[in-house]
Amino acid sequence: MTDRIGQILSWYRSENPGVQANLYRLLASGRLAGTGKLVILPVDQGFEHGPARSFAPNPAGFDPLYHFQLAIDAGCNAYAAPLGFIEAGAAEFAGRIPLILKANNHDLLYTNAEGPLPAVTASVQDALRLGCAAIGFTVYPGSAARTEMYEELRELTLEAKAAGLPVVVWSYPRGGELTKEAETAVDVSAYAAQIAAQLGADIIKVKPPTYGPWDAKSKEALEKAGVPLETLTDRARFVVHGGAFAGRRIVIFSGGEAKGTDAVLQENRDLAAAGSFGTIMGRNSFQRPHDEAVKLLQDVMEIHRRGAAPGAVRDQAAEAVARV
Repeated sequence: MTDRIGQILSWYRSENPGVQANLYRLLASGRLAGTGKLVILPVDQGFEHGPARSFAPNPAGFDPLYHFQLAIDAGCNAYAAPLGFIEAGAAEFAGRIPLILKANNHDLLYTNAEGPLPAVTASVQDALRLGCAAIGFTVYPGSAARTEMYEELRELTLEAKAAGLPVVVWSYPRGGELTKEAETAVDVSAYAAQIAAQLGADIIKVKPPTYGPWDAKSKEALEKAGVPLETLTDRARFVVHGGAFAGRRIVIFSGGEAKGTDAVLQENRDLAAAGSFGTIMGRNSFQRPHDEAVKLLQDVMEIHRRGAAPGAVRDQAAEAVARV
């Protein structure tokens, strides 16, 4: 138990000992153990995007056991995947890395302009049976089906926490009036983090905020307050502090679409400087050859290990956000 982990767990005092123990398990695993930072390998893309798009770039990825081993070799804090992939390797890799069971998913074989509605594809009982450390769930703020997702998440959260499992929420704005650019606007990203936090998420996954404010009233408020939003670091700082209870909920950013190594590293430098708690990076790792993926993941871990001091980030963000 490091001072930093103790500080983070103090923000979750309303959670029962089981949830806190599993949060500790996630924070105390892998190469970043004890730092308060997380680098997680997620492999839900086979369900979400299909095997051809997801695994053909690195055919080793067709084997679910490959991803367990990659996460272990790289020293990730955890491995997240849907039911089938977790079932395929949970026994062989039991106890070697914390697992996060993704409890809902959607596919691309049917699209709806109003936004996706994922199916619930796994249960808390599945997570317990497979020895998982947490449950994962996606919500799509902006979708016509968002309230149904929020209600599903709330029921799952009650059951998961009663069983001692933390809840990791993928909060991805999509659908309705949101344009593609608006999905990652800074005010929308912060709103997505806030919705996840208000629904009881212990760990929140959002996309890096790549644009300025989308909502006119939010833009006016942020400009009037003088909140800096010019750089990715500025915008991510607002998402972490302004969106997630003044930084008192763990916020990690997605790796997004596959991109070059230099771009991945620079993005993570910017996010680490903002006080991000880390990253959950899938395609940018498992679509690379094994040794290249391990090196990239470990380089990203080192960036987050050296990231901005939490106190300094909180002070900078508080000064800006308090003016809103």
